[in-house]
Amino acid sequence: MYRFLLTPRWLALHLVVLLVIPAFVFLGRWQYGRFEERSANSERVTANIEAAPVPLERLAAPGTRVRADDRFRRVTVSGSYDQAHAVVVRRRPQEGRPGFYVLTPLVTGSGTAVLVNRGWVPAGATADTPPDVPAPPAGQVTVTGRLRPNETEESAGIREVSGLPPGQVLLINADTLGGRMPYRLVGGYVELISQQPATTPAPAPVPEPDVGAGGGLNLAYAFQWWLFIGIAIGGWVLLVRREAAEGRAGERPGAPAGAEEARTPAT
Repeated sequence: MYRFLLTPRWLALHLVVLLVIPAFVFLGRWQYGRFEERSANSERVTANIEAAPVPLERLAAPGTRVRADDRFRRVTVSGSYDQAHAVVVRRRPQEGRPGFYVLTPLVTGSGTAVLVNRGWVPAGATADTPPDVPAPPAGQVTVTGRLRPNETEESAGIREVSGLPPGQVLLINADTLGGRMPYRLVGGYVELISQQPATTPAPAPVPEPDVGAGGGLNLAYAFQWWLFIGIAIGGWVLLVRREAAEGRAGERPGAPAGAEEARTPAT
């Protein structure tokens, strides 16, 4: 009754089912791995955002990189702004408007400084027009902000190019910018939340990072791929049973002529 399973067309169907099952298992496991990774990252970033601020020197120093576990951790640092070495960062839209980030070194003493992203300003008439940047406060200030690692082309999705107007950069990278400054820069940079004393006017604050759903969509995709496994197996069983039922009907007395030849595996 089941000899039809060894025909070429059915053997091809068996092969397709045997190939798609491990493929669906792999795709489901990959999506589940992405869910775990994004969920862990979301929990870590949320905890860092909500944690009490700590002194910057506990987490960052010249010549060191910001650890992945310390991203967006709130820190405090005191010093004086060096407006002479301030730059603006191109291609930084905010709320759907083109603009720049304002990057100013905060000199902390002992020949060291940290880059502070003071916030966002709108672009001028053209991309090469210098934006209108409010001056930082003079004298000693205390900054509270989010610690961020150096940007790279891979992490920011922005390609470095040469020939920019003076005082403009594309990436916030202390290693690159440190060569232009008369002091050592702490690895990474600080994204300003507040400062004392405050000044008005000031650049618009950079919004808190969007933590997202923690990979919930990846979890849904994982179960979707695994559901396809059941559909593939169930469909194969259904086709086999239907073909066998048609075979039994063709073997009964009085079956129409040519019934055996008309049977073909469904696709």
